[in-house]
Formats: sequence, structure tokens, C-alpha cells
Amino acid sequence: MHLSIIIPAYNEEKLLPHTLDVVAKGRETLATCGVASELIVCDNNSKDATARLAAEAGARVIAEPVNQIGRARNTGASIATGDWLLFLDADSTPSDELWRDLAATLQDASVIAGGSTLRPHRNYRLLSFFMHIWNGWSRLSGEAAGAFIFCRRDAFLEVGGFDDRMFAAEEIFFSRALKKLGKARGQRMRILHRHPLLTSARKAELYTPGELLAFIGRTILRRGKTLNSRENCPIWYDGRR
Repeated sequence: MHLSIIIPAYNEEKLLPHTLDVVAKGRETLATCGVASELIVCDNNSKDATARLAAEAGARVIAEPVNQIGRARNTGASIATGDWLLFLDADSTPSDELWRDLAATLQDASVIAGGSTLRPHRNYRLLSFFMHIWNGWSRLSGEAAGAFIFCRRDAFLEVGGFDDRMFAAEEIFFSRALKKLGKARGQRMRILHRHPLLTSARKAELYTPGELLAFIGRTILRRGKTLNSRENCPIWYDGRR
């Protein structure tokens, strides 16, 4: 069993080193569970030391000049050699228990892809509320959060990867494509939930509740059309770190 761990990273010099330390330990855990792994960081047009730090940590580094999350994930996957792919955000850190749950899942022939529930590294009321709602929906629907989403490499290729027309929420459409393919194959999505992924709460620290709610409101009113424009998705692309 071989897993490619792919981290898209845009100006992540503050948080990436810790994530890479956690991934290094996680790869040791995976190895004890019979899963070999490789680490790929896709530098998504960073202006800081992201690429250098990734290389110093032993990652294979590939550049994607177009600043777009889904495109960065696809570019990282283009050099992957694993028969499974895991897309992990640069501000998210799986626990040892989550790595073990993942290793067991990768050896389940009935699973085509999956993800993990989430927990923020700090408790902000609004963020925790939305994360709680998301976790419930994720487990019910089988749709995975982009911070931690894994799939068989052949399934990734068959569905065409992430939709590069999307600047946010691309993981939802990716999950739906994988679910459809899984149904045809007699396989399913699995959302790991016993040990939720620890992920950064920085959006709640860098943006006001008003800014976050305004984005959600615009997205609802425009029936998701905001997701097709970088300019309309500032909380991912305006560079606040």
C-alpha cells in the first residue's frame, strides 16, 4: 500500500513547518501499519519561504503559478506515485489516532474515498457552530472537507480531479463525483469521525463575523456563482496570514 500525501500551500511559512513535523511523525505511524508514503508540497505562487521550508523538510516540491486551491491539488497529484492520494491542508494536523484510522481504511476494498470530521484549534463560537453543522452533514452525505480528503488514485484520474473552475468548495463537487463513481463500482465514501482533524481557526482570527457571514450570504444569494471567481472568495485569496 502506497499513499501520496499532497499539501497545497500558499504563503504558509508560519504554519507549514509544524504541519510537516506532524506529517513526518504520521508517516512513521503509517509505516508501522504497512502503508508506505511520499510527501508532496505544491507551492501555489507563494511570496514567502514556503517552498524552501518544504524542501528542507524533505518534501517533493512542485510549483503551481496559478493561485487556486483545486488547481494546486491537481498539480501536486500530477507527480504522485501512490495508489492512494491524501490532500491535507497546510494548517491542519492529523493526530496519531487519525493516521491509524486512515491506514486501516486504505486497506478496505469497499472504500473509494473519504475524509475526516474537523475540530478547530481554538474555540470560536461562530466557527465552532458551523464546523459542528458541517461535521454532521459530512457524515450524513459522505462529502469530505478539503482539509483532509483521500481517494484512490485511479478514481481521482477517472473523475478528472478537482474542478479548476472553482475557487472554493471544490471539494464538495469532487466528493460528489467520487460518490457517483463509487456507486457504479460498488464502493463508498467513508468519513472518519472518531478522531477529528485538528485544523486552524485562523479564519475566525483574521476575519470578523460580519465578513464571514457576508461571504456566506453572497454565496447563497448568488446560488454559488461567487465560488467561480477568485475576487469573490477573498477569505481564501486575499493573502491575510
